[in-house]
Amino acid sequence: MTVVDLPPPLPVRDKATAVERAWGGVSPMLTRLAAERATGVLVREGGALHLDGGLVTYAESPLALGLDALLTAHGTVRGEVWREALSRADEHRGVARFLLSGGHLAEGALQLCHLAALYDAAYFALAPSSTPGRFRYGVGHRLGAVVPVPVAALERETLRRRDLLHRIWPDPRPDQAPLVRTRTAAAPRLTGRQQSLLDRIDGTRTAADLARELGRQAFHTLVDVRRLAAAGLIAPRPSPEPPSPPTAPGAASAAYGVPGPVPPPPGAAGLPPPGLADPPPPDIAERLAHTTDPHITLLKRLRDALEAL
Repeated sequence: MTVVDLPPPLPVRDKATAVERAWGGVSPMLTRLAAERATGVLVREGGALHLDGGLVTYAESPLALGLDALLTAHGTVRGEVWREALSRADEHRGVARFLLSGGHLAEGALQLCHLAALYDAAYFALAPSSTPGRFRYGVGHRLGAVVPVPVAALERETLRRRDLLHRIWPDPRPDQAPLVRTRTAAAPRLTGRQQSLLDRIDGTRTAADLARELGRQAFHTLVDVRRLAAAGLIAPRPSPEPPSPPTAPGAASAAYGVPGPVPPPPGAAGLPPPGLADPPPPDIAERLAHTTDPHITLLKRLRDALEAL
């Protein structure tokens, strides 16, 4: 009986470990700050990320609604209550603690809205940028810690959202350009959210403008915008074409190998072309022969050159 030694089993990759190690490509600086458990604010071109002990506690972006707008847009929290909480917040007792202790908001609702605002703004704050980020140590946010998010989870969600938008419609131009409606022969059935967006598209509003006007999360608005673009219902507003430069005298002739007229020299506007007018009177000719004016001298040279042809 022959005994055959079996090869050792191939190593099996731990998917959970691979996922944990797959992050870090969105913002190397943010990855380093998370590793050193830094506290402060990372300011990037698209927004800012607040960290506490290496965890992201809040995110802000001019393209996304903040937690205050999400809470007050639909009456979850009255505007005057938020302003009072903001004025009384300090480094020990943030806005979140004031809202909870005063019974103005349930803790679950606050956490849900906080995470929605954080992930929404982080998507834009972590967008590819050509300018380096800046980190200021020790700077806290007045909201206070609600639900801190690990950097790994935040980057994975950002990449997932990028991939989702690309699969819906790979052209990113509708994300930031003013939007216009287009004509289509077979319009698909729209949801209420999509129809409310379509009704407000007038060639001046961007996706961020629409999200702000409707009190919605900016990323979810981008999802609806790209679906409308994929359906052929909207498109980025075309940029106005720059006016064509005026054609210089003789340009058309030169294009076909025919020399054009010689332009007059500086300061000689309105003078007849040299060599084509009657010769000047003797007294003027005498002055031309002895003049030191540079413009007149140039005219003489041009006249002599034309007469020699």
